[in-house]
Amino acid sequence: MSGPLTGIKVIEIGTLIAAPFAARMMAEFGADVVKIEAPGEGDPIRKWRKLHEGTSLWWYLQSRNKKSISVNLKAAEGVELVKRLAEGADVLIENLKPGALEKLGLGWDVLHALNPKLTMVRISGYGQTGPYKDRPGFGAIGEAMGGIRYTTGEPNGAPARAGVSLGDSLASLHAVMGALMSVLRVKTGQGNGQVVDVSLVESVFNLMESLVPEYDLLGHVRERSGGALPGIAPSNTYPTKDGGYVVIAGNSDPIFKRLMRAIGRGGLADDPALASNDGRVAQVVMLDAIIAEWTSSHTIAYVLGVLKEAGVPAGRIYSVADIVADPHYQARGMLLDAELPGGQAVKMPGIVPTLSETPGEVRWQGPALGEHTSSVLAELGYGEQDIARMRAEGVVQ
Repeated sequence: MSGPLTGIKVIEIGTLIAAPFAARMMAEFGADVVKIEAPGEGDPIRKWRKLHEGTSLWWYLQSRNKKSISVNLKAAEGVELVKRLAEGADVLIENLKPGALEKLGLGWDVLHALNPKLTMVRISGYGQTGPYKDRPGFGAIGEAMGGIRYTTGEPNGAPARAGVSLGDSLASLHAVMGALMSVLRVKTGQGNGQVVDVSLVESVFNLMESLVPEYDLLGHVRERSGGALPGIAPSNTYPTKDGGYVVIAGNSDPIFKRLMRAIGRGGLADDPALASNDGRVAQVVMLDAIIAEWTSSHTIAYVLGVLKEAGVPAGRIYSVADIVADPHYQARGMLLDAELPGGQAVKMPGIVPTLSETPGEVRWQGPALGEHTSSVLAELGYGEQDIARMRAEGVVQ
């Protein structure tokens, strides 16, 4: 493995989504990730969503390239084992409730004293400080309180959610960014490690564009708008003759002109009142109706063909079946052929982003619980007898 993070050692003490997804991304680009799981069932995500022969397909994706060790953190020797790992690590990523690591004797003060260069990434619902810090928080709550749920859905309907764990995944992305910024500071000699405090709520809030100044200065509360993009026109989802939908983004000035001419409305293309976005926003209802009238008279294939020729951004809404069949996804390496335990072939998502010189790589799918316990402990200097004793005493599995 020669990824850009080769040589970076990461400890993951997390379950389900936010911390594990962050560690997975680092593992895909070469980091040596050791995932610590509780004895027994391990990470609950092993049983989430769709299962294949008793194990979640999501698990195989979420934990690829990671080493799994099963450690009882309620045992004093298990805590000492983690400290020993931390002494040689660059990053520790966790998503436990604030204060949980401190109760185990693995708080920031303890680990920083053992390894001043360690970066601790802490993902929680509301952050490590503030009046809400002790509240339990899941990604769905982050989406609700971060502002995105309020703006998602049809104007007269209930707030809607995306069909994936958006809040958790946004926190993961912020966690990786924070971890890499901290590690870069250490590696370039600018200082020691630090705490990267990632909140699910704030990770969603960070995406909310000009929501706050619009409210503070103008008293404007952005509401749900269905498939439209408020304040940017025309950009919406439009029906087609064959029962499908197409997303059209004709919202830059030159693209708008091309769109209008492509649908036979050259007069609107040359209308000075529609020459800039603010003028189009004022007449967005009229523009959306005109575009929808045109798309409703044609098939998706025809609409996309015309708009491609005109240089107007447009696309139909893909299901997973569309994604898997799409030649562009295939050409970009976004669909990888993998093999599960027992030899079952399966497609998995590719690695994002694409790096030209040091691309990411999948070395193995999510491991069995504790699969790497012996090898990792041996690397830390534990002998065979010590490992056998710890197994017998329930310190490791």
